[in-house]
Amino acid sequence: MPLLAFDTAQGALSAAILDGERVLAHRFEARTRGHAEELMLAIEAVLEEASLTPADLTALAVTIGPGTFTGLRVGLAAARGLALARALPLVGVTTLEAVAAPVEAEPQETIAAAFDARRGEVYLQAFDAEGRPQSEPALVPLEAVPGELPGLCFVAVGTGAGLVAERLAREGISCRLSDAAPQPDALHVARIAAARLEAHGPDRYRVAPAPLYLRAPDAKLPGGLDPVFG
Repeated sequence: MPLLAFDTAQGALSAAILDGERVLAHRFEARTRGHAEELMLAIEAVLEEASLTPADLTALAVTIGPGTFTGLRVGLAAARGLALARALPLVGVTTLEAVAAPVEAEPQETIAAAFDARRGEVYLQAFDAEGRPQSEPALVPLEAVPGELPGLCFVAVGTGAGLVAERLAREGISCRLSDAAPQPDALHVARIAAARLEAHGPDRYRVAPAPLYLRAPDAKLPGGLDPVFG
């Protein structure tokens, strides 16, 4: 039952195909721009690597944020189009879930998944050592980080991991940096999605997921109007 997952939400572009436990294909590239031009090429590449066609896929997964507005729209538009064309279930996975998934944490540690949101803020979510969410995704000022994280000792991951660890250290709170990659990877998105499909069935994912926007857009349309997203 091949599942295709991809991510364009942060500072990378990745795609992966799973069939049960088997990784049929996987591509990852650090990239801050050009997602729109490269995503379909990456999807074609993993399909070819797996010796599959779109007709062979049984499910899709995509990251829904937090991330860049352009990156999120590129990934979600492609996922919705493929899901509609093939009548496939589509699972949305947050970038914070994806980046936390490969972290190896001690039983007493809380995983602090964080992306640098600039302006002295981070996108932040806490998970227990088994990867279960302990808080909701949030846009948090750095000075408020200690009050937003449950637990007594932490392992931080993501592009904002250093910022979080530094802030916690100022409060005398133990926090180490994870060796896991700081960018989301479609391979972990696929594994999370596969577990959800097994637990809940495909019919729960027939409606396309909405993007997770935690900050209003910076861009303005002519006349000072805010652009519409999602």
